[in-house]
Amino acid sequence: MKIAVASENGMVAEHFGHCEGFVIFETEDNQIVKSEVVANPGHRPGFLPNFLSDMGVNIIISGGMGGGAIEIFNEENIEVIVGARGKAQAAAENYMNDSLKSTSSVCHEHRYHDECGE
Repeated sequence: MKIAVASENGMVAEHFGHCEGFVIFETEDNQIVKSEVVANPGHRPGFLPNFLSDMGVNIIISGGMGGGAIEIFNEENIEVIVGARGKAQAAAENYMNDSLKSTSSVCHEHRYHDECGE
């Protein structure tokens, strides 16, 4: 399984589309076996969900995310977890331990806001 965490300096990013990059964790038997950081190739409507899908990602974790991106992830059968905070690796581990739940923190405007999801 591959878990992608939208990140800024190793922390969960507040907004998916404007993150610095993605920490991709490969897991086996609920353990992280490999991780890599992939730079965000740029925010364009609809692009990032397909980019991550092409990488084989099964779960995306972020602080907040727009409804359009969530819809595309759903179409690609990628689970979306929003409302996460803290260290990217801790978020992935919490997901695997079933202690990270989505808050449904959806950004309703397409431009970046610090208040995303509130």
